[in-house]
Amino acid sequence: MTDAAHPLRHALPLFLLAGLCLSSLDATAKYLVRDHALLVVVWARYVGQMLVVTPFAWHRTGPGFWRTRKPKLQLMRSLMLVLATVGFFGGLRYLPLAEASAVTFLAPIFVVTLSWPILRERAPRARRIASIAGFIGILILLRPGSAILHPAVVLLVGAALANALYQLLTRKLLDENPHTTLFYSASVGALLLSLAVPFVVDASNFSPTSIALFVLMGVLAGLGHWCLTHAYLQAPASLLTPFTYLQIMWATAFGYAVFGQHPDAVSAGGMAIIVASGLLLALWERRRMRLL
Repeated sequence: MTDAAHPLRHALPLFLLAGLCLSSLDATAKYLVRDHALLVVVWARYVGQMLVVTPFAWHRTGPGFWRTRKPKLQLMRSLMLVLATVGFFGGLRYLPLAEASAVTFLAPIFVVTLSWPILRERAPRARRIASIAGFIGILILLRPGSAILHPAVVLLVGAALANALYQLLTRKLLDENPHTTLFYSASVGALLLSLAVPFVVDASNFSPTSIALFVLMGVLAGLGHWCLTHAYLQAPASLLTPFTYLQIMWATAFGYAVFGQHPDAVSAGGMAIIVASGLLLALWERRRMRLL
C-alpha cells in the first residue's frame, strides 16, 4: 500500500461524511429560511458548530486553546466565513439548491484572481485555464431563462467572494494551531449573531418541527466540521479536495427529494463544466505537490 493510499483510506470516509453533513445542513437551512429570519438560521448553524468544536479544541490544545498570535487575521477570516454563510443561506431562500451550490464554486476563480494582490502569488497557467472554464460554466447557469437568473444570485456571488477571501486568509494562518483557528471559525459567528438575534427572532413563528430542525442543523454543522477537521489532520488537502465536488451531487439529490427541484439539461451541463474545471485543477495541484 502506498503512503498516499494509507492516509486517504482513513481520511476519505470522514471527508465524505462531512460533505453529506454539510449538504444536509444546506438543505435544512433552505427549508428553514422560508419561514424564519435569515440571521436566526445562520445563528443556529454557528452555535451548533461552536458547541461541538470548542470541547474538541480544548481537549487537543488545553485551556489556552483560544490564544492566538494573530487575532486580527483570525477575526477577519471568521467574519468572511459568516458573510459567506449569510449570502449563501439568503440566496437559498429564492433559488434551487443544486444551482445555488454550483454558483458558490466560483470561489476558486476569485482565489486565483486575488492571489497576487493578497498573497503576492502569481497563479500558474493551469489555474488560470481552470478558472476561465469554471466562469464559462457559471455563464451557462446564468443564461436568460435559467431558474437561477434572479436578483438573489448576487448574494451567492458575494458568498463565493467571501469564501475565497476566507480561504486566502486561512493560508496566512498556517503557522497557527489548527484547533485554535477552528474555534475562532465557529465562535466569532456565534457571538456576533447572538447580539443580533434578539432583534429579529419571532418566538410565535416556532413550532416543534422547526425547533427540531434548528437543533438538527446545529448538530450537522458541528459534526460536519468535526469530520472535516479530522480528515484534514489525517491526509493532505491535495488528496481530499477532488472529492469536494461530490457535494453538488448531494445538493442535486436533496433539491429533488425535498423541494422537487432539479436542473434542466443546459444547467446540468454548466454545472458539469464547473465541476470538471475544479476537479482538474485539484488533480493538477495534487500532481504539482508530488513533484515538489
